[in-house]
Amino acid sequence: MREFNIGAKIKKLRLSKKLTLQAVAKETGFSPALISQIENNNVSPPIATLSRIAKFFDVKIGLFFTEDEEECRFEVVRSYERKAIPRVISKAGTTQGYSYESLSFHKQNKKMEPFLLSITQKALEENTYSHDGEEFLFIMKGTAELMLDDKRIILEEGDCVYFDSSLKHRLLSKDGSEVKVLAVVTR
Repeated sequence: MREFNIGAKIKKLRLSKKLTLQAVAKETGFSPALISQIENNNVSPPIATLSRIAKFFDVKIGLFFTEDEEECRFEVVRSYERKAIPRVISKAGTTQGYSYESLSFHKQNKKMEPFLLSITQKALEENTYSHDGEEFLFIMKGTAELMLDDKRIILEEGDCVYFDSSLKHRLLSKDGSEVKVLAVVTR
């Protein structure tokens, strides 16, 4: 699996608009230190963080997962071609207990972004995220607990949920064992 260079793309967007780290941080609600860590690829942001950054720069989140500028009308991504986003770190700088892989990175101007989430440990904190768009989650393996506003929903293997991403949400491993999830996010 290859990795994306998300940080360089964010830095390029920031510099093209002649913005400082502080200006981006102020507008997105993240710290300048976190923006810097993301730009230097020291940490990978959660999908919700990328969504907020994409919205600020008025780009689609898919921009961060594209390899080339050539538009295609379809794409095939082989299992060995997937791109991993490891070291997912929260706004507070703590590990989030999961990683994700983009399942589509050639096709541009998509209306949805498919990911494979791997929750590999029990998260130390249960902070939630919200962003524009909608989400669809399909539990492929394991038992997950979805925090959705003030509800906690147990999702077993084969279960799925579709929700408005503006609701505060977070997907956790119910018992700390591995959970595999197909996630589709729109902006």
